[in-house]
Amino acid sequence: MRHRERHRTERIGWLRAAVLGANDGIVSTASLVIGVAAAEASRHDILVAGVAGLVAGALSMAAGEYVSVSSQADTERADLALERTELATQQVAEENELAEIYVRRGLEPTLARTVAQQLTAHDALGAHARDELGLSAGAAARPLQAAVTSAATFAVGAGLPIVTIIVAPPASLVLVVSGASLICLAALGALAARVGGASAWVGAARVAFWGALAMAVTAGVGALFGTAIG
Repeated sequence: MRHRERHRTERIGWLRAAVLGANDGIVSTASLVIGVAAAEASRHDILVAGVAGLVAGALSMAAGEYVSVSSQADTERADLALERTELATQQVAEENELAEIYVRRGLEPTLARTVAQQLTAHDALGAHARDELGLSAGAAARPLQAAVTSAATFAVGAGLPIVTIIVAPPASLVLVVSGASLICLAALGALAARVGGASAWVGAARVAFWGALAMAVTAGVGALFGTAIG
């Protein structure tokens, strides 16, 4: 029976985009609506600000992720194209380079040469991509996947403060939005840490800390400008 292992590194691409999107959705939208609420705006104005923040943020996240990951993908393709050219024009030098890599990793020179020759005969570009450039199919840049994941998770995260605005009593809106957002941020941090194999407590604490800081600063700014305008 074939042994199948699933490693956490296989989740890095989508996990990073998903956690970043949801975290940004909660923090930025909650901070925005708390800042507007602290300026003594009406519930309608706060809700409009929250929805506008959700739409703008989701599109911004999608565009940012797509451009960023596309740049990474372009670099990977350029490196592979260069390696393909070198394999076609400098086959002996490339084989020597591969053998030297295996020697540095602990193989004896004779065995390293044999491994390099066999891998070159089987899939030269794949061997150099993996062992020289550090590229693999599982960790390859996927711009569209990153963009869609970030936008969707941002919208889901941003939806939490917006729903809270609708159901929270006007007198305690800031408190309810802050509390609900911090609880969800802590849960998100813990979940992401556990999926990635780290401590759930550490993940929850660091996400909640930065979320609380962002909300506190925006609330202060909103209160300051609200007082100045009033």
